[in-house]
Amino acid sequence: MSVKRVAIIAVAAAAVIGGGGFVAYRAVQNADIVRDPLTPQDFGKIASGDLSAPDPENDALKDAAAQKYRADKLKEGRDGGKSKLDWVEVKKPPTSDGFPPATFPPGSNPSPGSNKGVAKSMLASAGFGADQWGCLERLWMKESGWNERAMNRYSGAYGIPQALPGSKMASAGGDWQTNAATQIKWGLAYIKGRYGTPCGAWGHSQATGWY
Repeated sequence: MSVKRVAIIAVAAAAVIGGGGFVAYRAVQNADIVRDPLTPQDFGKIASGDLSAPDPENDALKDAAAQKYRADKLKEGRDGGKSKLDWVEVKKPPTSDGFPPATFPPGSNPSPGSNKGVAKSMLASAGFGADQWGCLERLWMKESGWNERAMNRYSGAYGIPQALPGSKMASAGGDWQTNAATQIKWGLAYIKGRYGTPCGAWGHSQATGWY
């Protein structure tokens, strides 16, 4: 075998190994991103100074959605439970009035258990104590079942924290449509800015049907 041929094979092998190494390196980096603590700068970027500001229009929409849901549940009880009503529906990649399927980010198998683990690991860095976990777990179980593709059929709120509109979560990351960590990061900042703590948000939700 000629020296030139050996050199070509060596270069090709190095490229393949190097490429695989790079992919593995990026995978490790991406896995670590979820575990990074939230910094004050992160919260500043997410909140953009307005997460705790009054939002009468969206609050009214949330309240109307909660009332409509209660009315539908009452009607369901009267018709013998023939109709099956859910607060949320799991959204698939939209084909119209949304994101083209070809560019919609992957991740079609939500894992509520994993999403809870991510949230629990981010709780302290968001400034909340371990005593707040129970409230957060119940709040987002009620809101979305911890499903990052859940959409409220009454208001249109989207994601694990049920942002209204869902595009608000873009301040936490461009992958807000499908990335649970991005949604959780935004949701924790929203709770901190609007209600102070997850238990504060849960108490409001219990009293009004929304937060």
